[in-house]
Amino acid sequence: MNHKGTVTLETERLILRRHRIEDAEDMFRNWAASENVTRYLTWQPYTSVDQVRGYIQYIIDSYADDRYNWLIEYKEMHEVIGAIDVIALNEDIGSAVIGYCLGERFWGKGIMPEAFHAVIRFLFEEVGFNRIEAYHAADNPKSGRVMEKCGLQYEGTLRQADRNNQGVCDKVVRAILREDYLK
Repeated sequence: MNHKGTVTLETERLILRRHRIEDAEDMFRNWAASENVTRYLTWQPYTSVDQVRGYIQYIIDSYADDRYNWLIEYKEMHEVIGAIDVIALNEDIGSAVIGYCLGERFWGKGIMPEAFHAVIRFLFEEVGFNRIEAYHAADNPKSGRVMEKCGLQYEGTLRQADRNNQGVCDKVVRAILREDYLK
């Protein structure tokens, strides 16, 4: 693989880029403090902008050639509205697991599929991954719909195999292979 780290990616409406300390207020306001956004995630809503600043500083300090952590900036508003990351990677098989979240007022506008498509293209075409996968709680089918729109195929449901803010849950696994992407 040809790791490049978190480089800026651009789509028609979005800029996917590295975190900056000055993004803390947008992040807090647009998604990090929202119980609706974090309902099916593994982390609790943030309670202050200072907590978000601490998290952003951690991400900034951990950027490396094999780390992929993007904020999603909505060009129309010039503010960050969500995030998309490689939350795990396996060099042996060229596999990346993607995680994402988006501010509630931006749901249903095709923003996350647009961002995820850009990440998929980058990871397959420029970095050289062979497999991109993502998971969602079985009771969060809208997240699964984002994955379907991006070409990830259903691979199975692992019963009571994960935990989120709702408790223990069934984990739905979806993935796309490089060969699927190139078709």
